[in-house]
Amino acid sequence: MSKILRFIFGDQLSFDLDIIKEADKKNDIFLMCENIEEASYVNHHPKKIALIFSAMRHFAHELEEQGFTVDYVKLDDKKNQKSFDAQLQFALQEYQIKTVIVTQPSEIRVMNKIRHWQQNLKIPLEVKFDNRFLCSIAAFHKWAKNRKELRLEFFYREMRKEYNILLDENKKPIGGKWNYDAENRQSLPKGLKFPKRILHKKDKITLEVLALVEKNFAKNFGDLQPFHFAINHQQAMLEAQDFIDNILPNFGAYQDAMATGEAYLYHSLLSSYINIGLLNPLRLCQMAQKSYEEGKSSLSSTEGFIRQILGWREYVRGIYWLYEGKYEKMNFFNAKNKLPDLFWGKKTAMFCLNEVVNQTKIHAYSHHIQRLMVSGNFALLAALNPDEVHQWYLAVYSDAFEWVEMPNTLGMALHADGGIMASKPYAASGKYINRMSNFCKSCKFDPNLTIGENACPLNSLYWNFLHCNKDKLKANQRMKFAYTNLARMPQKQLNETLSKAAQVLEDIKKNQL
Repeated sequence: MSKILRFIFGDQLSFDLDIIKEADKKNDIFLMCENIEEASYVNHHPKKIALIFSAMRHFAHELEEQGFTVDYVKLDDKKNQKSFDAQLQFALQEYQIKTVIVTQPSEIRVMNKIRHWQQNLKIPLEVKFDNRFLCSIAAFHKWAKNRKELRLEFFYREMRKEYNILLDENKKPIGGKWNYDAENRQSLPKGLKFPKRILHKKDKITLEVLALVEKNFAKNFGDLQPFHFAINHQQAMLEAQDFIDNILPNFGAYQDAMATGEAYLYHSLLSSYINIGLLNPLRLCQMAQKSYEEGKSSLSSTEGFIRQILGWREYVRGIYWLYEGKYEKMNFFNAKNKLPDLFWGKKTAMFCLNEVVNQTKIHAYSHHIQRLMVSGNFALLAALNPDEVHQWYLAVYSDAFEWVEMPNTLGMALHADGGIMASKPYAASGKYINRMSNFCKSCKFDPNLTIGENACPLNSLYWNFLHCNKDKLKANQRMKFAYTNLARMPQKQLNETLSKAAQVLEDIKKNQL
């Protein structure tokens, strides 16, 4: 029987995939490799690299325990060819392979490699469907066809119906509403205690990976230690069950809140595990639904969590592939300013940015509101180059892969797509930060002031953003209130505000904010 090479990428660590279910233990060989090309196409956070490498090694070990043959190439192995292309060619010669099988990759740049292989290899190459996703690319294209607006809400409803999640016997949404987001925007009450998180002990494999990452990626932005990530399915499921049992009940109400010194609050921390294959997204939705059915969590918390997975995760992936090769080039506001050094840890007088960037540096994590309404909002108002902002998000977060990060950054945070994903830009002044966090209490700037030395920079930048983009946004009905307020602003006040914004933008440019 001819040998088949089954190539598994580092974000496909799932035993649910057909590439594993259909494998023949006697004749098939699994190829997995840590290569420097993948580890350095952006300067990934050291924790992100360590998580993926350790999870890959543990996954390969589990495959071997099940009786499969695995050719696992470590980063420092002598036969490491430093790229997917070269490693594949090396394996084909080494094993005299007759057929190659891969699972559809999550990212376009890897898919382009596979297309090249299909054209140039002299043997068959089969691409399997990635069934970790609940909506195929073809199905999303069909849903999007001939629609004037590609709104999440309508897609999400279809996904709920398809998978029978939170529906009654008449296929209507439980509780009478599809979306309970309006109930999930509470600020944190005083004295609220946040749950402790599971900290996993490091075994020999993980310790070896940490030493490898320390040696090869020490200059990358981010702290490698402490490292407490789950590195296999069993550990990830422990965290998932802990979230469902102990954290989900409070997730909904406070999912938009932010607090000094608290990176996690009531968020699940499961996205990294889902995105590399350690957790099954549908199973998580079913676990959350069961918690609601047993009276352990509220409908608003349960629906909010499920919407992030069954709705948002699938939706952004669909958008990414729908605009293949085009989305990353979008720049609706023609933003060109360079990413300032504060994103790489240089201290700024803006406490909210210091806090979010520092949490990112320590944890390779920042929850979605901090990404959208602090770092993202600042980038939008400061007219930072979308590609530079995108590359930063892709590098610094452990759950960031291009298919999920790019639409979130360009579409939601920066509105660079001109409204494909969001019906309006998520632009906000310092008053929003003050309402949803305690950050402003520790800041030298006053969120209630727009001009003057102690004025919050976000305030003048907000009005400057509206003023500069009036021609592009004034017809947007969701921006009507904002532009009514801008029109009512006395000319002298407007001039002072725009002058203040110009000063702030110059300070950002000089890294002196």
